[in-house]
Order: sequence, then C-alpha cells, then structure tokens
Amino acid sequence: MAKSSRISRQTTQGGTAKGAPKHSEQSRVAFLFDLDGTLVDSVYQHVLAWSAALEKAGIQLSVWRIHRRIGMSGGLFVNALLRETGLNLTRKETAQLQQLHAEAYRKLGPPVRPLPGARELLTFLTRSRVPWAIATSGRLATAAPALKTLGIPAGVPVVTRDQVEYAKPDPDLFLTAAARLNAPIETSVVVGDSVWDMLAARRAHALSIGLLSGGYGQDELERAGAYRVYSDPADLLHHIDEVGVRNADLSSD
Repeated sequence: MAKSSRISRQTTQGGTAKGAPKHSEQSRVAFLFDLDGTLVDSVYQHVLAWSAALEKAGIQLSVWRIHRRIGMSGGLFVNALLRETGLNLTRKETAQLQQLHAEAYRKLGPPVRPLPGARELLTFLTRSRVPWAIATSGRLATAAPALKTLGIPAGVPVVTRDQVEYAKPDPDLFLTAAARLNAPIETSVVVGDSVWDMLAARRAHALSIGLLSGGYGQDELERAGAYRVYSDPADLLHHIDEVGVRNADLSSD
C-alpha cells in the first residue's frame, strides 16, 4: 500500500494522522485589546480633554495634531506635542499637564460608551474559551469608567499605564498582558486603533489587527504593521474566522 494511502486511512479512522501535531491550549490564539478607540468610543473625548488642558496651560495647538498622538503614553504624548510647538516643560510641569487632562476628561459628558459590537465580541471570545486581556496606555484613574461600561468578567487581566515602565509605542503593555494570560506573545493578536498600537505589537513580535474606529486610516494602520483592518469591533466579530478563531462548540472542520 502506498504511503499516502496509509496516512489517509489513519486520518479517517483516528481523526489525526500519526505524527501530526496535536492542538494544545498553548497554541491557541490570545487577544490583547487596546481600550480607547478600540473597545470604547472615547478617542475624541481624549482629544478635547487634551485641548482643554493645553489651553489652560497657555499652549496653542491644533486639535488635529493632538489626535495624531492619541494612543501614546501621557509623557511621550506631551513631549511629542511640545516638540511641535518648540516649548520645553519640566517633569513637574509635564505631570501637571497630565493632571489637567485627567480633570478635563472626567468633566466631559456624556460618559463614554462601548463601540458597536464590543461587548458582543468579548462575550463571544469568553464563551469560545479564547483568552483575552486589555492593555491601555491610559492610567487607571481615567480608564476605570470606560472599563466599567464593558462589564469585564472577573479574572480578565487589565494592564494600565500605572503597571508598566513604558507605554506605547513600547511593547511593555502587551508583553505584560500576554504574560498574565500565560500566552506566548508570538501567538497573540493585538487589536488596536492607532499606529502606536501597531508599532507596539510589532516590537512585541505579535500579530496586529487594526480598527478604523479611532480615526486612523486603513493605509496608515497597514503601513504600521496591521495584517487585517476592520471598521470596529462588530466588523471584527463578523469576520472572526479570518483571524483564526473558532467557536469551541463548533466542529473543527
């Protein structure tokens, strides 16, 4: 009997050919989500809050320039914006500016809401036993209200700027989130809405998915490393099979 025939018969009778790799929990994909602009519709609230903070500090800067930096850590964000104005701030002044942003953000209303399909996507992953975590450049003080709207189950890791040495575009947030899931970063997928998410994912050696819900264009996200781009969480859920996720209750066909 030909070798190919023996393999075919073994596969038919036993389900897996002898010597074929077996599926394991370690080989399953894990999802690492950004928060603002990815799961919650909060990017433009942050833009307006930064605009108000800068205005209060006597710094004039166009709103569109602020938007281009959303997603970076607060310190890098301030440094990048001030570089465009030619101003220099001390570490204390930078911290004060971040505090002004936090205060302005809390005063904005109405409260932020989950993006279309965000809750449904997270529920689907949980029911399908796909591990996931949230990794945000925001500090817990500003991220907490948005996190609350998502109804995150107990035990899901949430990594904020307070918990790592460096934020995006450094990879620390995503590396920490993957470690808390006990998931290899190489088989993890980062989902974000900014080029800073994509760059951080690339530096972490993870695949990345871009969402248009934060205001960046598809070409920008792809150039920064996104291997798939979708409109929002609902669109990602609709195409979830394209990124290697199957419902645990479905067959393995």
